[in-house]
Amino acid sequence: MSWNDEIEGIAERRKLGQAMGGADAVAKQHEKGRLTIRERIAALADTESFEEQGPLAGYGETDADGRLTDFTPANYVLGIGRVDGRPCVMGGEDFTQRGGSPSPAGLRKSVYAETLAVKYRLPLVRFLEGGGGSVTGSGGKRAPRPMGDPVYAAPRFRSFVEAMAQAPVASAALGAVAGFPAARLVASHFSVMTKHTAQILIGGPALVERAMGEKLSKDELGGAKIHSRSGVVDNVAEDEADAFDQIRRFLSYMPTNVWELPPRIECDDPAERSADALREIIPHDRRKIYDGRKLIRHVVDEDSFFEMTRAFGRSQITGLARIAGQPVGIWANDTRYYAGAMTADGAQKVRRFVDLCDTFHLPIIAFVDEPGFMIGSESEKAATIRYGAAAIFAVQQAQVPMASVIVRKAYGVAAAAHFGPEGHVLAWPSAEGGALPLEGGVAVAFRRELEAAEDPAALRAELEAKLASGRSPYARAEAFGVHDLIDPAQTRPALARWLRFSTPLLQEQIGPKRYSIRP
Repeated sequence: MSWNDEIEGIAERRKLGQAMGGADAVAKQHEKGRLTIRERIAALADTESFEEQGPLAGYGETDADGRLTDFTPANYVLGIGRVDGRPCVMGGEDFTQRGGSPSPAGLRKSVYAETLAVKYRLPLVRFLEGGGGSVTGSGGKRAPRPMGDPVYAAPRFRSFVEAMAQAPVASAALGAVAGFPAARLVASHFSVMTKHTAQILIGGPALVERAMGEKLSKDELGGAKIHSRSGVVDNVAEDEADAFDQIRRFLSYMPTNVWELPPRIECDDPAERSADALREIIPHDRRKIYDGRKLIRHVVDEDSFFEMTRAFGRSQITGLARIAGQPVGIWANDTRYYAGAMTADGAQKVRRFVDLCDTFHLPIIAFVDEPGFMIGSESEKAATIRYGAAAIFAVQQAQVPMASVIVRKAYGVAAAAHFGPEGHVLAWPSAEGGALPLEGGVAVAFRRELEAAEDPAALRAELEAKLASGRSPYARAEAFGVHDLIDPAQTRPALARWLRFSTPLLQEQIGPKRYSIRP
């Protein structure tokens, strides 16, 4: 007697599982401008590389003779695929069933995602769309099931912590993401949301109106305009295809896990390429701004700068790039916002970015134009000094090689965040530094003279001009306060040479990182 009937049952369940919530539900998903979870996985994974875990998970119904009459698949799809040839765990909610709110089998598969990434030490990619738990439970409106996990179950967030400590985690919000999935989103090294179709919410409009009396739409509560500036997501994508491209690009700079080094690639952009435009990028007028991103692009490999978290902590620029094919973390001040001063948001952004680079063995290059911590009443209310001190701790606790290029200002306590322990320090002729910027220092040191002057503004300008004229670009180099004072045009060659002798040190740092408490 053969097992043909049972084998046919396997095939039938696989077929019904691929249908997800059915043709009508899939059509509604497409009408809203969103892909299904299976289409999302197929768009990111290399062709035919996805191996699903638990394809038969779900709920089958049979007749009196044991024949399958209906099958409802788990509404979470999970598996291992390849992205540009490298294996990655990937998964996400099936919104065509229950709006992504977990079914019993779907919940089990979703919980297993992080465990699977930890087990095989692989990057994890999540495609998020759906809500968390429901008052009706994971079983819907059917008979009640035992509530919660048993007391001996491992805490769910433990695997989240372990996953982030071991391998890159990237998440995309591609529709409404609320409750537990929203927590999943931020438990990532890189997060992106689509501009027009995604919202990220702790609680949805109905819950917020009932509890708080606020009547707001999903976009007003947690749309892209809100969360690009809140820091909840790193980047905003134009559409799903753009989100997948950004995830693919982010992963290209990352090692597979913390026991490996970032992948170096062949590069046609010469390491010794000079950039004459850098000789003129810093204005002689210290109060004028310049384009920090243009500066970065002149130094790094062509088209390699991948910026992250642009709209949050806008006075600081952070992103990934390559120099001579070597992945690096890039950090610079954006003088267009608060003259580049470090705000509370900027400090949080820097701390998280430094931790990312240190975790995955990416050397850090800082282009320094730091006038100090942002001052004023709003800055004090935001606890800027506490977050700023935490950023300094992150830099001092980091083990990866760090090079700092002083392109203009390096003032106050905030400047300490831009220089790593035993870091390599270069300076441009435009570099200056001290306890206070010139303007603030004059206001403090000559307060009485200014108060007594007939024309305080004229005296202030005279004092500032006199002190500025006495500053020499050579003094710091002559005192061996920097490793070298360089022609700005030679910044890329100088950093490429530094990377050649510093990157071999990375091999000694493989493995997870641990940090002590921070302010």
